Amino acid sequence: MYLTKNEIEIMDVLWRENRALSRGEILSLSTDKTWMDSSVHILLNSMLKKGAIREAGFVKCGKTCGRVYEAAFSCEEYHVGTLDSTKCAPEAVALAKAYLAAYPLDARQRAEIRRLLEE
Repeated sequence: MYLTKNEIEIMDVLWRENRALSRGEILSLSTDKTWMDSSVHILLNSMLKKGAIREAGFVKCGKTCGRVYEAAFSCEEYHVGTLDSTKCAPEAVALAKAYLAAYPLDARQRAEIRRLLEE
């Protein structure tokens, strides 16, 4: 699935907060957004169609009710899914090496990876 830069910015807010958010909360929590507030409905509808987010209920907003949205997948699941967007399938060891160079692991994470590899 391909998400635009603006859609990723919204996903980052949903992933960071790890809870369902209303349109207003998304707007207020999107501190370094590159899109205009008036575009939020277009972005949310596009993300709903793509299956990136889902409706998670309703919340009372003043005199009306508004929908709340949650991410349909985790940040990690999204990144794994983007590997399918190229014709070149990454080799697992090279992919792990590149990831570790960019995002070094702490002791707890290294222990968890060792445990997973032993399984």
